[in-house]
Amino acid sequence: MQSDMHWVGTWATSPAPAETGAFNNQTLRMTMRTSLGGREVRVRLSNAYGNRPLRIGGAHVALREAGAAIVAASDRKLTFGGEAGATIAAGALAISDPVALDLPPFADLAVSVHLPGEVLNDFQITGRYARQTNYISPPGDYTGTAVMPIATLTSDWFFVCGVDVVAGADAGGVVALGDSLTDGNISTMDAFCRWPDQLARRLAERRRGRPMAVINQGLGGNRILHDIRGDSGLRRFDRDVLAQPGVTHVIVMLGTNDLRNRWKKPEEEVNAEQMIAGLKQMAVRAHGAGIRIVGATLTPFGNETYMADAWNPQREKVRTAVNAWIRDGGALDAVADFDQALRDPERPTQMLGAYDCGDGLHPSDLGYCKMGDCIDLSIFE
Repeated sequence: MQSDMHWVGTWATSPAPAETGAFNNQTLRMTMRTSLGGREVRVRLSNAYGNRPLRIGGAHVALREAGAAIVAASDRKLTFGGEAGATIAAGALAISDPVALDLPPFADLAVSVHLPGEVLNDFQITGRYARQTNYISPPGDYTGTAVMPIATLTSDWFFVCGVDVVAGADAGGVVALGDSLTDGNISTMDAFCRWPDQLARRLAERRRGRPMAVINQGLGGNRILHDIRGDSGLRRFDRDVLAQPGVTHVIVMLGTNDLRNRWKKPEEEVNAEQMIAGLKQMAVRAHGAGIRIVGATLTPFGNETYMADAWNPQREKVRTAVNAWIRDGGALDAVADFDQALRDPERPTQMLGAYDCGDGLHPSDLGYCKMGDCIDLSIFE
């Protein structure tokens, strides 16, 4: 790699314990859309939550044509330290050797991974809900097959957690760290309507400005302070933000699930001071790594139906206090005011109907795109 180039994450997803999945001598073909283009690619595979070593029989990366089919001429066999397969220790990560692949921005990729042995539910499989269609083969290694046979469809990513490209020295990366509202829950499958998708499109459409990747580290149910499915925001900050290749900025939208206390644990009921202290710690850690941190205000959920008793006037006071600190507290480098963008001006404790998916908590596709549109792009210069 030339000295004026460096690795930048063009796509990533936060590892978490999978809620489904069991495999036996099968190939997983997982699809993702990149943000930043490049001519050299590597793939990251994670066994973060596995309780034993994970054996990878082989892996390929290619441009996706449609469905489970790839563009055959783009198919590249991945190696790990020169070997066709790899064994990933429990809790660990494996990064492939780089391969030459002409990857345009917003390319649809397919990463195919063959699991030669049994990987059962008691393995504690690492996976994530994707809002994208992925494919599981019948028994066999189909990693290099142009049109992979399909035994099962899935809406999860399993084991794959990142794709990196070699980019110029001026290229940067934005991590979107959040919960289901960043992950894009309830958004249309395979439509790329999450707010990080919209931000990536806007950054790419600028006539001038540094090239920027955007990677979505949203994790449904995630909180600042307490674990639930996967680690809390404070626990995963080093892995999902600081360790991402080429990251220069992070946008943090966390706190809604701290407020809602969906799991109804009295000891996990939080106040504004605790949430602000957590966000301050993220700011200290980001600044220590030379990363600019953008605080995203928490959107209203006063008419939520997803969990009927999630909202109450006291929790609304906490949300308002946290948002006031995000806007004016002085610890953050910039603000993405999602609250102002989505709230109903007549009923500020609720989302405007056009931006509400219907559950009072998650935005519609239009609402997610409005979030991506309201971010000031000058933050990234």
